[in-house]
Amino acid sequence: MDQQTKHILQAALSAIPTSIRRAADYETLAREFIADDIWAYIQEGADKPSQQQINRQAFDRWHWLPRRLQRIHQGSAKSHLLGQLHAYPMLLAPIAYHGLVHPQGELAMAQAAAALQTGLVVSSLASRRLEDIAETFYATAAEMQIAAAPLWFQLYWQADIEQNKQLIERAVKAGYQAIVWTVDAQYKRSEFELPEGVTAVNLAAQSQEKYTSHVLDKDIVFQSTLAQQETDWATLDWIKQQTSLPVIVKGLLAPLDVLTAQQKGADAVVISNHGSRVLSDTVSPLSVLPDIKKALADDALPLIVDSGIRSGNDIAKALALGADAVFLGRPQLYALAVAGSLGVAHLLHLYRAELEMTMAQLGCHSIAALSPDYLWDALRN
Repeated sequence: MDQQTKHILQAALSAIPTSIRRAADYETLAREFIADDIWAYIQEGADKPSQQQINRQAFDRWHWLPRRLQRIHQGSAKSHLLGQLHAYPMLLAPIAYHGLVHPQGELAMAQAAAALQTGLVVSSLASRRLEDIAETFYATAAEMQIAAAPLWFQLYWQADIEQNKQLIERAVKAGYQAIVWTVDAQYKRSEFELPEGVTAVNLAAQSQEKYTSHVLDKDIVFQSTLAQQETDWATLDWIKQQTSLPVIVKGLLAPLDVLTAQQKGADAVVISNHGSRVLSDTVSPLSVLPDIKKALADDALPLIVDSGIRSGNDIAKALALGADAVFLGRPQLYALAVAGSLGVAHLLHLYRAELEMTMAQLGCHSIAALSPDYLWDALRN
């Protein structure tokens, strides 16, 4: 760890409540910093309050089988993904409207991610301009004289195809290094009204309304604005024609869809159920990951997993089951609400420490060493 990073973490520790000892502690404390309606919006899980438990139960199912007397000196959690170096195999997932929990929103998130050399995926529904986020991200890395971590842009498909083209062009020009196309939230119920001053500033005004569709609207789904931006596999071809950047498809769960994505030229896939926000009783990404690995039959397609990850221990389980990296979702908002960019930096450090401790206790000196051999299925007969 370089001296500037140590200085940031020391500053973070002076600004963070001493009750936070683990990454998961931020969720408990964040409730005191977030308004009730915003908290309900962040925490909602499709139509069932218990939907998020499906994701957590998938992690709790797996127990560790550590190996002893393994040498881990000079081990590392570094990884490579799409030709890009990651200090740790985790990225901050694309989440909308950071401005709901902090006045600096995505700019504070970018500072923390850059300082801890953690990949950042910026949402189409960011509350700050994608150019300003990128500028902050790269300026922070330059000021600290460290290599910039990967910076990716997440694309929600827009009904106006020209707007999609403009978003991709803006991302490329601003220095984003990959396009993450989200395909699982095209039809999403939301009754939350954004407070004054928080909007999806990167989208045209007419694009805002489809993200606040009400269940009692006259046109419920099929004839509503939700269906106007309908996509199919040909859309992936179109996106790849617009840019030479890697294109990642986010939101797949069915093994056959992952195979199709590979055949259609996707550069990576995010196995995700959108944090259980869009459809009740959806399988957890971790549960279906082994079947997807089996269906692919090789390691040619990088797989990223999200939904339900709350600790470095969880990250290790996802990697052991075949993921190449993970996305970290809601916890970034918890930490941002509690202590701004310093809170996020501290959260990322905790994830790293927990991951390294898990690897050390297992006897794994590298990410590549993690495998299903280290896991015991508690539900097996």
